[in-house]
Amino acid sequence: MDNPVNGAVQPPPARIVVGISGASGAIYGARVLDALNDLGVESHLVVTKAALLTLSQETDLSADELTAKASVAHRLADVGATIASGSFRTLGMIVAPCSVRTMSEIASGVTSSLLTRAADVTLKERRPLVLMVRETPFHLGHLRTMTALAEMGATIAPPLPAFYARPASIQAMVDQSVGRALDLFGLDWGAVNRWDGLK
Repeated sequence: MDNPVNGAVQPPPARIVVGISGASGAIYGARVLDALNDLGVESHLVVTKAALLTLSQETDLSADELTAKASVAHRLADVGATIASGSFRTLGMIVAPCSVRTMSEIASGVTSSLLTRAADVTLKERRPLVLMVRETPFHLGHLRTMTALAEMGATIAPPLPAFYARPASIQAMVDQSVGRALDLFGLDWGAVNRWDGLK
């Protein structure tokens, strides 16, 4: 329904902003896009230059193949894109993977790209922001930054393997982490192997 009836509140469109930054684990972002396609959720992608470098080192995907997975791909420098405005309604945003630099920029509120601007918008509109932070070990500065982000409303969701699912491949581990991150948006992707109690 395009027009609200009697002032009824309309649910947000089924769309999610996907950011891919330069940390190791570009495959997480690629599989987020695959999952959203499977679920019929519109995806708005923004990728950093470092992410494209990581993609070329860690996967066989080209930049064009990655962006083809998205419903809409935005240029990193296009701060006038739809996702830079809070009036563009979404279910939220996921950054997969999220580098420490990207995390720190989001936490500061001083954004220099469309990716971090979109994340800032997500926070100010009180929408879910899920950051799949990739770094180890964390020093105190990292931990304080994550605490600040959590206090702002972001969810810090490092892609940690769930061994109870007995993953048989790297893709199974990736898909489990991606599916659990999408749970935070109320999306149920069938690739998730859910805990069914002790046997």
